Amino acid sequence: QQQDRQKDIPPAGKDDGTRVSVLGYHEFSSTLAPSQMRIRTATFRKQMEALRNLRIPVIPLEDFLAWKKGLKFIPPRSIVITIDDGWKSVYTDAFPILKEFKFPFTVYLYKNYVDGGGRALTTSMIREMQQHGCSIGSHSVSHPFPGTIKHHARKGEEAYLKFLRREFGESKRFLETKFSQEITTYAYPGGYYTEDMYPVAAEHGYDHLFTVLPGKIRQGLDDRRLPRYIIHGNSDLHFEQATTFKSLLGAEAVAGAVVQTTPYPVIPEPGSRIESRLPSISVDLSDLENLDPESIIMRISGFGRVEHSFDPATSRLSWAVNRRLRHRVCEVNVQWRLKGTSKY
Repeated sequence: QQQDRQKDIPPAGKDDGTRVSVLGYHEFSSTLAPSQMRIRTATFRKQMEALRNLRIPVIPLEDFLAWKKGLKFIPPRSIVITIDDGWKSVYTDAFPILKEFKFPFTVYLYKNYVDGGGRALTTSMIREMQQHGCSIGSHSVSHPFPGTIKHHARKGEEAYLKFLRREFGESKRFLETKFSQEITTYAYPGGYYTEDMYPVAAEHGYDHLFTVLPGKIRQGLDDRRLPRYIIHGNSDLHFEQATTFKSLLGAEAVAGAVVQTTPYPVIPEPGSRIESRLPSISVDLSDLENLDPESIIMRISGFGRVEHSFDPATSRLSWAVNRRLRHRVCEVNVQWRLKGTSKY
């Protein structure tokens, strides 16, 4: 039976209809403000819950690479999780969640940040994660920004090649020696790449290289510039796009997930999908001390400022949409002052 299945595997370069979304994360925090490169730990957990609830398989990078080479079947819609740089929060915040969900993941490390102190991953942390579904890839030696790469390119071909060979080659040798894993994949720092890098990468045994350009991966896509959805901490757009799959091979389409969190409970839940075009919207501010109820302002996209109601007994404010919602996304904004302050 296995031999019969092997006969059906299409040759590499063909399109078997399978699509893969590679997610790219950076830093995690339960206290620091979210940004493009930093995501709240609670939001990350909700995203992992969304993957489970949508029943989108999260596959190890090893399976993805085997499929890309035409050597293995994978589910027709799959997710690969990658995390760049090597922030300590990968171990303290993301790893416990990924281990709980039994999701494999890959960390792209750059040599100069391993055991870098402060907020950097340590060797022992990385080795522990390797024992629980984590693989590693190269993210260069020094994580050079585009300006640095262009600076070396202006020095001439010989100097530029020396620089590239160090970034690609030394990082590979370091990671393979330290972590006893063959390194064949590379994530371009900042997503910046040029065709000059292709032969250098091949020279050092890299066969799959990742960018930061969003998009689904099909089997025949160029392995030297594979897309990834970089997941931003202050926007759901890329996560929604990554988890939206068109109908393939007769299967049902998968609608993407919007995952948001708010500091105070809201109804409908943040980022949720609703069927009613005339929903009631409410916010629970009972945990706020010294709230000035007269200062509360509520705005709804498409409606502007609305005349909400506030229940002083429960500290809950609410408003019912009075004309049918027309857009697929509705933003709700609530602001207030505390008594004795002027700042909203």
